[in-house]
Amino acid sequence: MPHQKQHLPQKICIVCNRPFTWRKKWEKVWEEVKYCSDRCRNSRSKSRNSESK
Repeated sequence: MPHQKQHLPQKICIVCNRPFTWRKKWEKVWEEVKYCSDRCRNSRSKSRNSESK
């Protein structure tokens, strides 16, 4: 029987507004996770830099 990942916590990415699910690599920092991917994290910081200019 395959392993089912039914009851994992989810959050909404603050950049793309899509839901993303808990990952093992985020186990110790789940409370600080705001972005679903590196792409969103990088695009957020670029938009902040362009706003401040």
